[in-house]
Amino acid sequence: MKFMITWRIHDEKRHEALDHFSGMSAEDDAADLGGVKLIGRWHDLVSFTGMAICEADDVAAVSNWILNWNAIIDAEVTPVCDDDEARAIGRART
Repeated sequence: MKFMITWRIHDEKRHEALDHFSGMSAEDDAADLGGVKLIGRWHDLVSFTGMAICEADDVAAVSNWILNWNAIIDAEVTPVCDDDEARAIGRART
């Protein structure tokens, strides 16, 4: 399953979050993700918001990853599908 995560960093945690994230190595990032496959992640550093698309077998894995950041962000997790998946769903309905 694919998920879209959007987040906003708590105002009082902006510099802490940036310092922590920018200090992470590729190995740290992989450990933080757990079993979640990151497809892409984008940051709006001016507004301290961002979004990511990831893939996981279930929402529990995604929730576990996001909980790593829960003290400094508010996040929303939404299941999403790509074009091919959306077309297949549409075809199955006709």
